Amino acid sequence: MANYHFTTITPVLGVVTVGEKSFVMADIPGLIEGASEGIGLGHSFLRHVERCRLIVHVVDVSGIEGRDPEDDFEKINYELKNFSEEISERPQIVVMNKCDLASEEQIAKFRKYIEDKGLPCFECSAATTKGTAQVIEYIAGELDKLPPPIRFEAQPLTARELDEQE
Repeated sequence: MANYHFTTITPVLGVVTVGEKSFVMADIPGLIEGASEGIGLGHSFLRHVERCRLIVHVVDVSGIEGRDPEDDFEKINYELKNFSEEISERPQIVVMNKCDLASEEQIAKFRKYIEDKGLPCFECSAATTKGTAQVIEYIAGELDKLPPPIRFEAQPLTARELDEQE
């Protein structure tokens, strides 16, 4: 096992229920620099993002691994924009994770940075679940405001049609 800044290595889909409504949330593995150019599994991960109507950035604000949350946020957005301008223009929210380990100064600094970009920003701790319910409620509300997802229907093909495509 290598020392990566993320643990999810394959996209994971889950159904989130909020009251009478539900939506599918995709946990996409962390993108590495160069993902938009096909480095690592970047393209296969970014293709999953194409299906998302709302992008939720989960950013470690604690700095316990010596990382800069602003830099991490910018790198991901660079990869999104480099892969697809259309994806980079989709609505985004930012969830500051590991707030239970971060100082008030770290949280305030990153919050200002994100809010100066006009993006909603939430404090959260996955470990303690603090703030997670508010994030889910907000996501559900935002998804209600967005156009419904595009539904694709499978089109049956005959063996002849498949042969003609080759």
